Amino acid sequence: MNAIETRGLSKLFTPSVGLKPLDLSVQTGEIFGFLGPNGAGKTTAIRTLLGFLRPTSGAATIGGYDVWQEREAVHRLVGYLAGEVHLPRDQSAHELMQRSARLYGTGRREPQDTTYGLEVARRLDLNTHAKLGTLSKGNKQKVGLTLALMHRPAVLLLDEPTDGLDPLVQETVLELLREARAEGRTVFLSSHVLSEVERVADRVGIIRAGELVRLETLSELRSSLPQRVMVQFAAPPSGVWTTLAGLSAVGLSGVVPLDNGFTAWWRGDPNALLRALAAENVQSLSLTPATLEDAFLDEYRHGAGGDNHVA
Repeated sequence: MNAIETRGLSKLFTPSVGLKPLDLSVQTGEIFGFLGPNGAGKTTAIRTLLGFLRPTSGAATIGGYDVWQEREAVHRLVGYLAGEVHLPRDQSAHELMQRSARLYGTGRREPQDTTYGLEVARRLDLNTHAKLGTLSKGNKQKVGLTLALMHRPAVLLLDEPTDGLDPLVQETVLELLREARAEGRTVFLSSHVLSEVERVADRVGIIRAGELVRLETLSELRSSLPQRVMVQFAAPPSGVWTTLAGLSAVGLSGVVPLDNGFTAWWRGDPNALLRALAAENVQSLSLTPATLEDAFLDEYRHGAGGDNHVA
């Protein structure tokens, strides 16, 4: 059974604004990266999965439970971090952890209930006894993460989890997500920070204007993208520009001439490019593998579709 399953799930605020029908399966024990810029529909998707928003159409399950009809059962399985963390100012993180333990039905053994939460807080360098109203944005984010992770839930739904955190703490968060996966738990990671998703995700989906437009493993996504080519010649080339023009049909694009060289994009097997350049005195040549950011920008620059401003 998949951890998350959606079938035509939508939440439309107007006929063209919101989450459009979504068919998605997230496997148990994987980290799934859900990518899109602000306003693409990521938060709407998560809030619908949690039963905070009633679907316009379709259905979804988490752990086999219907996200709308069986919301309480879903919430027992899920650790959730909202995109904006709102906390009571006059309490401490420790008090919230104790309250969370009681809500999960295990408050009679509080020291054991919060053991892992305290370990998470320690690793995030969070002072659990400070009043929440005195904390910075980054420290409030740490509180939200600790509360989401502390019960080792079967499914983590995290909306921009590293927002406001410094680089060292960001790395700690990624380590915690990898550990969750190693324990067989599932992570649904919504983010526009492409580099962090690339470092932990098994698969990624790209959402644009409320619609899932790509769904692939990282390796599949990268292999479908062009590589950045940089060539430097030892002397001014003779007929290379005519040669390059002939390569446009087999994978070369975006050629930008430089002094005694050029940059371009190459898609596919590079042997045709190497053969074309063999007649020239090449001083250096590099092919740089595409990144997740390249995939993201490629989709948003060249993909069709209009604006759809929704969280």
